[in-house]
Amino acid sequence: MWLHTLRRYFGVVLVGNLVWEVAQLPLYAIWRTGGTARDLTLAVLHCTAGDVAISASALVVALVLAGDETWPRRRFRAVAGCALVFGIAYTIYSERTNVIVLRNWSYSDLMPMLPWLEVGLSPLLQWLFVPVAAFAWARKAQ
Repeated sequence: MWLHTLRRYFGVVLVGNLVWEVAQLPLYAIWRTGGTARDLTLAVLHCTAGDVAISASALVVALVLAGDETWPRRRFRAVAGCALVFGIAYTIYSERTNVIVLRNWSYSDLMPMLPWLEVGLSPLLQWLFVPVAAFAWARKAQ
């Protein structure tokens, strides 16, 4: 049961993050600063791979801390909630570090901001909606 659940979860994580990364491209400076189609494609693939890796890491930590040997039959919501918290916390850290400190990427003027965090709204919503959809789809496997 757990393997089928993971396959469903990561299927949605992969597709959901890929679609989200493409949709939010205009919210990043690479969109308007003349990135070529190749640059944009590489950015989307790089970011999607990172999203999948972060999702996997958050899920593993959540399973270790909140799961048990009967997961996903039991403790599903505890694990999902824990993974969501870790994913959102990492996103805040990563966006702040990469935009403000390292300047690896920047937002366009179109990015709605959360001024008290100095983080774009779109990446936070991504780390709320995509994992929730993935966990909902994975839960249907049970």
